[in-house]
Amino acid sequence: MTLPLFETDRLILRPRSMADFDACIAMDRDPEVTRFVAGPWQDPPRHEAFTKTRITTDYGPGLGYWSIFPKASPEIFHGWILLIPIDAIGPEIEIGWRIPRISWGQGFATEAAQVIADHAMNTLRLDRIIAEIHPENHASINVATKIGMIETDRTPDAIIYARS
Repeated sequence: MTLPLFETDRLILRPRSMADFDACIAMDRDPEVTRFVAGPWQDPPRHEAFTKTRITTDYGPGLGYWSIFPKASPEIFHGWILLIPIDAIGPEIEIGWRIPRISWGQGFATEAAQVIADHAMNTLRLDRIIAEIHPENHASINVATKIGMIETDRTPDAIIYARS
């Protein structure tokens, strides 16, 4: 099953592809963007291998990554949103997003996340989706609550939000 393309009033969400690779790498290399996300961001070979694997993996029907583009400038990458098994292994399904700094504060993450959360619940008929968010990542916490997620658990490194 190929991933669907989604449109909102302002955005196009299309399945992420290798055409987005360079933009993803550039976004991840901004330490402010990845401040709350552990990953191989400062190790170029590992970062590139990780990103290629994430782009090319089949996560199951209706699951994967979507790249975000504004309709007004459809050639400009404005981040991605994911709906995949948590840590790429599951069993729970995770929703997540990453937006470059140039796109912060414009509501793109919330708008994209709402579409993908609705897809998870209404099309895929998932019982629940979760988001693991660093306790200091207030912007992502705001996105999660705006799309109807509620806090269900805490660890020292993450607040777990869920939507059923």
